[in-house]
Amino acid sequence: MDSPAQRDRNRPGGAPRGRLVIALLAVILLGWMTGRLIQRAAPIGRDVGGDPAAQAILRDRDAPMQDVPGATLTMVVFTDYQCPACRAAHPAMTAAVAADGHVRVVWRDWPIFGPRSERAARVAIATARQSLYPAVHDALMTGAVPVDDAVLRAAVARAGGDWARVTADLRNHDGAITAQLIRNQADARRLGLPGTPGYLIGPRLVTGAIDAATFRAAFAAARG
Repeated sequence: MDSPAQRDRNRPGGAPRGRLVIALLAVILLGWMTGRLIQRAAPIGRDVGGDPAAQAILRDRDAPMQDVPGATLTMVVFTDYQCPACRAAHPAMTAAVAADGHVRVVWRDWPIFGPRSERAARVAIATARQSLYPAVHDALMTGAVPVDDAVLRAAVARAGGDWARVTADLRNHDGAITAQLIRNQADARRLGLPGTPGYLIGPRLVTGAIDAATFRAAFAAARG
């Protein structure tokens, strides 16, 4: 009586089952590696360098930002504190910006996840008057959700801010804060952003959550 291996070998047009499995795994691995190479070689984001709207947004400094001496690249970030993708990408973006050392970050709060998102955006923008926006932004992006007033107070306290001053600035500068949010939304639409997060990195427009390596590659592509 033939053994199982002999029966496999004797099957018309067949090959031993083990060889078939190995061949199939090799094809799958080759396909995966090819996909990764194509993904790495593909352009990052979309080139909007010829778009006057994108150029105007990059030049705009009337929004909270984190500037650095000798900045060679500007990144405009459209974000929402309750957006899961924004929160997921935030540590990677922070790490990539810190490692680069020459990226100016301009934040454009675009609250699209409801009233709590808008309240958080207003509070964050108000803290810019205490020069606390970058620290409050980080605290909110890494803090608890939903972003209620307790979370907002904790973020301001963590950044070393004065909540009473925030409350006064929200009241006294309501018109300016509203105008900022309206402009942010209008500029997001001018860029054709489908939602948050959106990153205008020099002439490259990137959407969705990306990792630190992709941020670094986007910086290089923007400078290139």
